[in-house]
Amino acid sequence: MRADLDIIQDWIPAGSRVLDLGCGNGELLAWLHEHKQVFGYGLEIDAENIAACVSKGVNVIEQDLDKGLGNFASDSFDVVVMTQSLQALHFPDKVLAEMLRVGKTCIITFPNFAHWRCRWYLASKGRMPVSDFLPYTWYNTPNIHFCTFEDFENLCHAQGAQVLNRLAVDRAHRHSFASRILPNLLGEIGIYRVSRPGVADAQIAT
Repeated sequence: MRADLDIIQDWIPAGSRVLDLGCGNGELLAWLHEHKQVFGYGLEIDAENIAACVSKGVNVIEQDLDKGLGNFASDSFDVVVMTQSLQALHFPDKVLAEMLRVGKTCIITFPNFAHWRCRWYLASKGRMPVSDFLPYTWYNTPNIHFCTFEDFENLCHAQGAQVLNRLAVDRAHRHSFASRILPNLLGEIGIYRVSRPGVADAQIAT
């Protein structure tokens, strides 16, 4: 399983109800169902990924995340997951609010555009960063909203969400003492676990 998904699965209790937004080929949900008896749904818009989900036996719905989660009732899932999609949404604030509404906890990962390599590239070359980790040029990137850890945590604060866990990792999804001390400078990818205020500790414990 992908390294970031292996980190995420550790935050998902066995037997829980999981909604995976932008679930890709269904790798995470298939693993969770087999190893943790999780019941879940994936939302995906790419036809090939949807076919891959079906082949794995993953429950998948074709849905555009920017159109919201109005087809799901409040508190209908224990965990809502969204990996590497926040920065590609037109309305990330609205999607986060919907995630907090339908899930008791939410797990979100995204690239950190305040990482020192991005800062150095912009300062030294005067152009938007292009690298193995961010391989797109400014005119063909799927990343619409460039986000940093500070930006995301400010959004959580504005929406009244509490940050339960945070990992700042490199592109190989390793985390270190230095990235814990200076996450916004040294972390390439953020992995966050958040919830609405007032969610009981028993509901969010892993």
